[in-house]
Amino acid sequence: MSGRHRKRSLMAVVTGELIRAMNYVEDITATLRRICIYIPGMGAEERKRLADSLREAGGAINAAIADLEKAEK
Repeated sequence: MSGRHRKRSLMAVVTGELIRAMNYVEDITATLRRICIYIPGMGAEERKRLADSLREAGGAINAAIADLEKAEK
C-alpha cells in the first residue's frame, strides 16, 4: 500500500470515528431532552437521585472535554 493510499485510508477511519462519536453526543443530548420531560412529574427523592446521577455523568463529560483540549496542545 502506498503512503498516499495509506494516508487516505487513515483519514477515512478517523472521519468515521469522528462521525460516530458526534452521533453519540447527539444521542446523549436527545436523551437529556427526554429526561427533562419527566422531571415535573417526579417526586423530590426521584429528582435528587436523578440529579446525583447527572452530576456523575457531567463529571465524565467534563473529563472527556479536558482530554480533547489536552490533545489540541
